[in-house]
Amino acid sequence: MLGLLGEYEVSLDAKGRMKLPAGFKKQLADGEEFRFVLNRGFEKQLTLYTEKQWEDVAKVYSRLNDNNAKARKLKRVFLNGATILEPDSAGRILLPKTMLEFASIKKSVVFTAQLNKVELWDADLYRKQMAEDVEDLSALAGEVLGNDFMSPLDPEI
Repeated sequence: MLGLLGEYEVSLDAKGRMKLPAGFKKQLADGEEFRFVLNRGFEKQLTLYTEKQWEDVAKVYSRLNDNNAKARKLKRVFLNGATILEPDSAGRILLPKTMLEFASIKKSVVFTAQLNKVELWDADLYRKQMAEDVEDLSALAGEVLGNDFMSPLDPEI
């Protein structure tokens, strides 16, 4: 599997439900259950995982030491509010009100796939964040991936 790809703009209905984009649903593995886990993101957005992908995330967080105050705080902020979502018969998922408030999502949602997860952003906040992020994309790529002449992405190195 290549991972989840794509960027879609969808609308919430009056009850806070969102229809899963058809282009996204086509990318899910054959036979994969349409159950997801929604939680807070690291910025003012929500993160949606397939149930299988969430299992990998949960394994990492379950190994954090509860005797460490920073580990407890990370677990609390990241995991509290995590919710299992199942689409209804119309293919909509209900986003909890507390999560919508956290991400300042009102009506228009940008649904952006990130290989192993999906970020859900208020459309206006997303456009603002992307405008800021794209300004320093070259510097960010160099800092994260390296500035050497040889590609860090080349498996032969």
